[in-house]
Amino acid sequence: MNEIVQPSSFDVEAARSHADAREAQFRAVKLPSDHPQVKAGRLGVLIMNLGTPEATSYWPMRAYLKEFLSDKRVIETPRWLWWPILNLIILQTRPKKKGRDYDLIWNKERNEGPLKTITRSQAEQAQAHLKQIAGDRVVVDWAMRYGQPAVKPALENLLAQGCDRILLVPMYPQYSAATSATACDKAFEALMTMRWQPSVRVAPPYHDDPVYIDALADSMRKELAKLDFEPEMILTSFHGVPRKYLLQGDPYHCQCAKTSRLLRETLGWPKERWMLTFQSRFGPDEWLQPYTDETVKGLAEKGVKRLAIVAPGFSADCLETLEELDGENREIFEHNGGEKFAYLPCLNDSEEGMRVIDHVVARELQGWL
Repeated sequence: MNEIVQPSSFDVEAARSHADAREAQFRAVKLPSDHPQVKAGRLGVLIMNLGTPEATSYWPMRAYLKEFLSDKRVIETPRWLWWPILNLIILQTRPKKKGRDYDLIWNKERNEGPLKTITRSQAEQAQAHLKQIAGDRVVVDWAMRYGQPAVKPALENLLAQGCDRILLVPMYPQYSAATSATACDKAFEALMTMRWQPSVRVAPPYHDDPVYIDALADSMRKELAKLDFEPEMILTSFHGVPRKYLLQGDPYHCQCAKTSRLLRETLGWPKERWMLTFQSRFGPDEWLQPYTDETVKGLAEKGVKRLAIVAPGFSADCLETLEELDGENREIFEHNGGEKFAYLPCLNDSEEGMRVIDHVVARELQGWL
């Protein structure tokens, strides 16, 4: 297992010294008395995830689904064809159904979806970690591509705090135009409206990063040790995309396959007891196969009694993992003869999950910090 190298005391002191010198440089500049206030010299980190509705009732669900399904990166169907399907059919019925699904996993204490709860915690923990290294020089914020908190206000907040260099961190280990690219699109749209644009970096996908693979393996070992059974089969389930995206050059399928393979090899799990599947298909088009739900049904029908599913492509548990995998697919398995089923949680804001986020952020801030 690869060891994570923590910054030495010398590195920390050097970073703080550099930060102090940079701030002192700005303080030393003599501005005219009527000059607008200038804040600069700090670094921003913006953690971005997909999104979640503001409530589970019809209108909040409809607003969320409309924004999500109107994205041309997500649905590439020509607008003249897609607009009536979306507005006259899908948005009339789907908000109620999805609202009921969200009700099953809703964080009642905070009155929000679990994705929002977890992403906020990830940002707060990343901020605390960076504070130990660089004091107050680095500011961490978080945003959702769809819904709230939105990307543009988050970027404006970082600028207002003097962040003239910002690292965008799409929380998708595997790149896809429908996830990583559309999150960056939203950030770039906001930058286009700014008079003083910050310098920007985008953290690349980390599907084969040893720190990520080792964190997944460590998390899985912990969760498997809690079970009262040993799975006959493990499924690594990734969110699906239409197959045509692969044929048009999207690297997502290949990166999912590599993550799954590296994870299996790290755990030393036999090939014949490990499968790669894709979930959450939508519409009539062919999506990446094999499909998770059909695979679960087929395994149960063939006599597999003990099954575990993990979702390495999700950085935080959400509707697709908690309701679809742990709910719908559990029911499919048990209804067709399966006996023991386990969903293994995402990395979330766990020790393993934060190890990955801290590693990616520290790596991508090199040269700035």
